[in-house]
Amino acid sequence: MSDTCKKCAVVTGVMGGIGYETARMLLEHGFSVVGMDIVPAESCTDKACALGENFTYVAGNLANGADRERLIATAIAVHGGIHALVNVAGVAPKVRRDLLEMTEESYDFVMDINTRGTMFLTQLAARQMVTQERDALGNKGYIVNISSCSAYTSSTSRGEYCVSKAAVTMLTMLYADRLAGEGIPVNEICPGIIATGMTAVVKEKYDKLIADGLVPKGRWGFPADIAKAVLSLVDGTLAYTTGQSLIVDGGMHIRRL
Repeated sequence: MSDTCKKCAVVTGVMGGIGYETARMLLEHGFSVVGMDIVPAESCTDKACALGENFTYVAGNLANGADRERLIATAIAVHGGIHALVNVAGVAPKVRRDLLEMTEESYDFVMDINTRGTMFLTQLAARQMVTQERDALGNKGYIVNISSCSAYTSSTSRGEYCVSKAAVTMLTMLYADRLAGEGIPVNEICPGIIATGMTAVVKEKYDKLIADGLVPKGRWGFPADIAKAVLSLVDGTLAYTTGQSLIVDGGMHIRRL
């Protein structure tokens, strides 16, 4: 991998809690970051500037093919290649509805971003990565998908979200299989209950569930908990790991009697 691209990371959903903290942590550890979010550039100038001169912001919608192409093209133009892709961007249903009341419009909205957008942005990044030289650990790039505990936990009031994240788990496995021989590890992180804008609307519900013992660690997760896991998957620490789901949920997945 050439020196110009060995530390370039592309991060989606970069203006949200997990995306922003991931970008901040990667920058702190020597990466340059090209980030995309749906927020117009003029609306996040201060927040983007706070990340420093090694951060490049691209306003765009992950569901839009032209925006995905522009994001990857920007990373290549600015840095010569892509060391890591971190697929953070995701949405919840605009309105939580019982499974029997879920609409096709809501399903398409969630799936277009969480699954289709992630699938085809990964395809674009992978096509670039396979052309790059291998690093000292034998890899050409690293891909991390942010899935969710909802990939394996039923929430019948937001079925479209659960389905979208279960699909992310499978696309992680598919790309890990396809790209292993190319020297591109592909892994996913499954966060539990993380304090972000998405969960803020149900904070009272989760506060009670955590107080009642749902999470063995006894607290909310924070964006930094996820960002640290991302770092370990893109900095070479786990260079021999691919196709894995790293669950970061304070032990919530543990089956207990």
